[in-house]
Amino acid sequence: MRSPLRIVAVLLGAFFTLQGLTWIFAPARAAEGLAMPLLDGLARSTQVGDLAAFFLTIGVTALVGSRPGRARLLMVPAGVLGGAALMRTLAWLLQDAAFGGTFIAVEVVSAALLLLAARRLDVQRSE
Repeated sequence: MRSPLRIVAVLLGAFFTLQGLTWIFAPARAAEGLAMPLLDGLARSTQVGDLAAFFLTIGVTALVGSRPGRARLLMVPAGVLGGAALMRTLAWLLQDAAFGGTFIAVEVVSAALLLLAARRLDVQRSE
């Protein structure tokens, strides 16, 4: 029987991988989904490159970490997402950015689910 946490890890991995691919193949749509303009010139290169890498790293690592015996890898995307939530909060506190509550909530909940999956799936494997 498939563990619900393994399914959650796969779904999160697929979601974030799709986000990364959208940054590569439809960056205007990806930017709009994050409430940002698509930049021009070298700024677009940085925006698309960095955000595609961010989402693809999270997504692919979650997918690989969802495989039996690889659950510890789920700590990587959890850490990146937790870090993003913290940096968004600091941007709000220190840089006069708008508070990104919805994005922060998605990042925190996703990170918590991935950490829970990393812990529980490793325990299930050793039993």
